[in-house]
Amino acid sequence: MPLTIYNTLTRSARPFAPADPKRITFYTCGLTVYDDGHIGNFRSFLAADLLRRWLESPLCELVNDPAGSPRRVVHVMNITDVGHMTDDDSADGGGEDKMAAGGRRIAEAKKSGKLPPGVEIDPTDPRAVAEFFTGRFLRDARDMGLKVAIEQATNPLVMPRATDHVPGMIVSIERLISRGHAYVVGSPGSRVVYFDVRSLASYGALSGNTLDRLREGEGGRVRAENQAGKRHPSDFLLWKEDRTHLMKWPSPWGEGYPGWHIECTAMAVRCTHPEAASLDLRTFTVPDGLPIFDIHSGGEDNIFPHHECEIAQSCAAFNALPEGAPLARLWFHPRFLLINGEKMSKSKGNFATVRQLIDQGHEAAAIRLELIKTHYRSNANFTDQGLKDSARLVERWRRMLDAADQARAHSPEAGDQAARDRCRAEFAAAMNDDLNIAGAIAALNRWANEVREPLPGDGVLLRELDAVLGLFDRPRAHGQETDIGVFAPGVEPDPRVIDLLLARREARARKDFASSDRIRDELAAMGYAIKDVAGGRVEVRRA
Repeated sequence: MPLTIYNTLTRSARPFAPADPKRITFYTCGLTVYDDGHIGNFRSFLAADLLRRWLESPLCELVNDPAGSPRRVVHVMNITDVGHMTDDDSADGGGEDKMAAGGRRIAEAKKSGKLPPGVEIDPTDPRAVAEFFTGRFLRDARDMGLKVAIEQATNPLVMPRATDHVPGMIVSIERLISRGHAYVVGSPGSRVVYFDVRSLASYGALSGNTLDRLREGEGGRVRAENQAGKRHPSDFLLWKEDRTHLMKWPSPWGEGYPGWHIECTAMAVRCTHPEAASLDLRTFTVPDGLPIFDIHSGGEDNIFPHHECEIAQSCAAFNALPEGAPLARLWFHPRFLLINGEKMSKSKGNFATVRQLIDQGHEAAAIRLELIKTHYRSNANFTDQGLKDSARLVERWRRMLDAADQARAHSPEAGDQAARDRCRAEFAAAMNDDLNIAGAIAALNRWANEVREPLPGDGVLLRELDAVLGLFDRPRAHGQETDIGVFAPGVEPDPRVIDLLLARREARARKDFASSDRIRDELAAMGYAIKDVAGGRVEVRRA
């Protein structure tokens, strides 16, 4: 069965057919680097990474390309380091540059001594702020196994920065004006360029927010004070002249900054093209009504206004016949991540970043599995128990792989090949069914339960499936040993735990088993499971 996947634009699941199955183009809306990326951001990024890995897998079958056929996915994820305003959900792009907000955050951390040791940064320098958070994001992304971030180390073009593409944004706006899809309002010193939403009758097809449904003031989209020069209340910002703004560039419409949506147009069109380095946006044109690239992804909060506006301006600028052109063949939108059943919020105290979880002793592989194991079109619920379950599952598969690697005396053909083939087929069928990750994991576990003595052939299959899951090559935490305890990977030797283990040793030495059992129960209540091992020590794992 070929890969069938849900397309937000068509509101249906259909077989996916890229223009060139040997070179699939994929653009993902990345992070605005004014703060650390939280695990909700990474839920969306990892869903895109899972799709990319599946497309590259020899098990994946496409309607226009059979399974086993080698493919290359050109995956691009932008980094927004300029022009993304705090009120970008407004058609007029109000508020302040988020780099200013990020600078205040760094200044507060600096004042309270919470900046990492050795970090020297000027919080008033927006480029320094962006560079600081970009570095932290790339570190977390690589720890999480995002292939695009790993590739970025040798090919920076796959993670373009908005500041490097302002000239392309200006060219894109010039083309929109010349083709009658954008216009300038205001006098020198206060000019604004808007996209004319009425120039495309298909505006609103992605989100359902068609012009007859958009009214002035709905959802904070439109500001009454900015309506005088606009042709329609929902016309959205492409460029704003503002010499006082934190980050600004010269343009034909005065010194100022770009709107949020036009950033992705310039980066997506250029960086997914085969001739990205030499592509001239001034003359680039796509044939009538055709998509410009294969896949576009982002969180469901990007659907409107960001992706809706991106389709309109990209196709209006570069498509020979823009009306109804989709920009991408597939629109892929993972849903939100909840924390213990609630929306993530710093004010609620349930806001979490990848770095915080790793610093707490959780393994990167367990975090990754917890963030990908729920179907991308369902809201995922991130819990401590779920993270512990994911850690146990990863460790189980690793132990199986370790045992298979140690059975070198056997040939790769030894063992139950029929069971391996069945697992492989069931895994592929699940993933081809709209990335049914739960079904794929269930197929892997059913097979793993049948394997009594892992052999080299089992290791081959594990690695083949993990090329999709992306777990085994994550940094593996190693256990730590003390005089009293052997602490499992991801479990720090907490002084409180060590004190209780010493007290338990003393109780057992005087045959006070009631006290020993009470301490075991106390450790269990703290989230630890213990087991006596050789040498009078205790193995400590997460319960």
